[in-house]
Amino acid sequence: MPLSLSFYTALSAILFTIGVLGVLTRRNTLIIYMSIEIMLNAVNLSLVAFSMHWKHLNGQTMVFFVMTVAAAEVAVGLGLITAIFRKRHESVDVDSLNVMKW
Repeated sequence: MPLSLSFYTALSAILFTIGVLGVLTRRNTLIIYMSIEIMLNAVNLSLVAFSMHWKHLNGQTMVFFVMTVAAAEVAVGLGLITAIFRKRHESVDVDSLNVMKW
């Protein structure tokens, strides 16, 4: 018995909520970064579910582009986090990051 569209939508909403809570409550930059990735994957899950439900490939095509943007985000984001960590020689806590001040 295949799972219904409402199951995938509910799972996507739960994953997105976990990601939002991770961004809003955590102070570690890497945890916030992973929470953003969870939110992107929740959107991908809903796009694929609706694409399969409506029998169109448009949603799956959008997932391909979202994954491409996420890969670029990983490259740039982790590079920035690494550079900040090397410059400051301490944690990557969001509250202690005031990079705009010298």
